[in-house]
Amino acid sequence: MEGSLMQLTSIDEADALGATIPCRSFDPEVFFAETPADVEYAKSLCGTCPVKEACLAGALDRREPWGVWGGELFVQGVVVARKRPRGRPRKNEVMA
Repeated sequence: MEGSLMQLTSIDEADALGATIPCRSFDPEVFFAETPADVEYAKSLCGTCPVKEACLAGALDRREPWGVWGGELFVQGVVVARKRPRGRPRKNEVMA
C-alpha cells in the first residue's frame, strides 16, 4: 500500500488491501491503558490508521464504554479530551 492516508470503511477492506491497522499490530491492552501517557500513545497510533473514521463511528454507534477508538478516548461511554491521572486532585496550586 502507498504512503497515503486513504480512509477505508472497514477493517475487512483494510485487510484485503494489506493495510496496517495499529490495533491489530500492537498489544490491544495499549488501547485500554490506565495512565494518561499511555492513552496519548494509543491515540497517536490511530493517527495513520486507514479505518480511523469508521472505527470512531462504530464506537459511537455501539456506545463503547471505555478505551481508545478512532483516535478518541471514551470514558463511561463519552468522548473525553484526555485521561485524568488516578487519585484526588490537589487542593491548592503547586508553585512552579
